[in-house]
Amino acid sequence: MADVSKWPLFTLLGPQEVASIRQACVFGTSANEAIYCTHTDEVFVFGLNCSNCLGTGDNQSTIVPKKLDCLAGKRVVSLSYGSGPHVLLATQDGELYAWGHNGYSQLGNGTTNQGVSPILVSANLLNKKVMDVACGSHHSMALTNEGEVFAWGYNNCGQVGSGSTANQPTPRKVSICLQNKAVVSIACGQTSSMAVADNGEVYGWGYNGNGQLGLGNNGNQLTPCRLAALQGVCVLQIVCGYAHSLALTDEGLLYAWGANTYGQLGTGNKSNQLSPVHIMAEKERIVEIAACHSTHTSAAKTQSGQVYMWGQCRGQAVVLPHLTHFSCTDDVFACFATPAVMWRLLSMG
Repeated sequence: MADVSKWPLFTLLGPQEVASIRQACVFGTSANEAIYCTHTDEVFVFGLNCSNCLGTGDNQSTIVPKKLDCLAGKRVVSLSYGSGPHVLLATQDGELYAWGHNGYSQLGNGTTNQGVSPILVSANLLNKKVMDVACGSHHSMALTNEGEVFAWGYNNCGQVGSGSTANQPTPRKVSICLQNKAVVSIACGQTSSMAVADNGEVYGWGYNGNGQLGLGNNGNQLTPCRLAALQGVCVLQIVCGYAHSLALTDEGLLYAWGANTYGQLGTGNKSNQLSPVHIMAEKERIVEIAACHSTHTSAAKTQSGQVYMWGQCRGQAVVLPHLTHFSCTDDVFACFATPAVMWRLLSMG
């Protein structure tokens, strides 16, 4: 059972306010910002408000939650945040809202002006229904219900997948190599992007200096490249840390690759891996994996509910998956990640 009180920020709220929460996310460079949705579909924010990332229309910090009226009644289905931070939010109706840091056009509105309050991202997305969103440090991705991927924002390493390194001011369909693929899952590292197709194939593009694309080399990729090393396995879920990646197959197998300075690959050493390595092979079936682009921490949950963590854990380098007493992967990030952000939009109950 998810418990928001494990995040210090939520101790500011009273019991009634906590009881009203349906979904929540703690984000920001110091884990000092939070957003939550209530059971009545109201959206509240509180915290430091770096780069206007609370979307309240001003740059004031607040320890008292403020309601975002423009999102009232809109059921949230996906939320992600960048390092600026900037925030992307998708609603049940398929609408996409963005606000916060916008120095690289990561809000997708064609400007580089800070987004002081949520704006509807419509360029090239008219008549599209956004189901999922993902943010890197300063780039953004959206996945539509038809399996199309759109990307925009900072593109110094090709993380937008357009074939160039020019920043992308508005959402642009990632079509090269994904043209006839239906994508079911997207994830971002700091400056890299990943996608999983409905047939279990994995594609990566952007920065690859640590091997985080899993292509067997460390050259940046300006367009999506298929991970040949995962041919023959069907990937269901992929998550990205700061510069490493984890993939979970339909058989419950876990693969890891990329940066390993903190042991975040769980291989028992600190050597980077340019290609996917099978880890936790001796453990039971894995049902969930967790990582977040602003941390070097990894976590996984097994079929029987055991939660393991590895990588940077409160400053320590844990090089092998360590069995915790937690019941969910979210708690690993509340208690051990630096910063102690959430790796996903947390759902209560």
